[in-house]
Order: sequence, then C-alpha cells, then structure tokens
Amino acid sequence: MNKVPPPWFPSPAKRYVLRLFISLKYVTANVVDRKSGHIVVTASSVEKSLKEGLECGRACNAKAAAAVGEVLAMRLKVDGLAREAIHADATKEVAKKGFKNSAKVWAILNALRSQGINLILNDDKFGPW
Repeated sequence: MNKVPPPWFPSPAKRYVLRLFISLKYVTANVVDRKSGHIVVTASSVEKSLKEGLECGRACNAKAAAAVGEVLAMRLKVDGLAREAIHADATKEVAKKGFKNSAKVWAILNALRSQGINLILNDDKFGPW
C-alpha cells in the first residue's frame, strides 16, 4: 500500500520558511524549520544589542527592519544555513502586516538578499526586483 503524507506535512522543497512579526514598536524575523516545527534562527529589534543602535522610539521604521534583516542574515551564515533555500511569500506578508508596513517587509527581504542569503520569494509581484 502506498502511503500518502498528510496535507499539513511540509514538502521537502520548502523546509525553511521566513516568518515576520511587525508591530508599531518592534520587528521580529524568524526562520522556521517546517520539518521539526522549531525556530532555527531569529532576530528582533527588541534585542538589546540591536535596540541600542537603532532609533526605534515609538515607531520602528524601515531602517530598523533592514538592520533586523542583516542580523538575521549574519546568524543564518553562522549556522550554515545561508545556502539553504529560505522561502518567503512577499504578498502574504504584506497583506498580513498591512500596506503601511510594506516598506518594512521589503527592507527585511532586501537585506537578506543583499547579504547573499538564498531567499526564494513565492510571489514577488509587489517586489522591486
């Protein structure tokens, strides 16, 4: 009998997924291993080392989001995941965060790409590239 994996089972092609959490004050980016369900790498503007170098104040801007993306990229490189395919759905992230936060979403994505991370956008029709 041929076993068919359940529909929630992650496909091997999309093992690592980028998840973003954006509030009025903070930006957090996580890379989730869908195989194990755990966060493998994270970066946030709430971290003391990042927070001191940023001017987040009351509203976290795109500059802070780009800094979070750069820190996340550095941590991916340290963990040896820079060449692994990291999947992100730009349209879904912008829709989830609202159009006002689209600059922050694209700042993170651009920072990851500029640092050489193998970022695969599932739907980049709103993207600058």
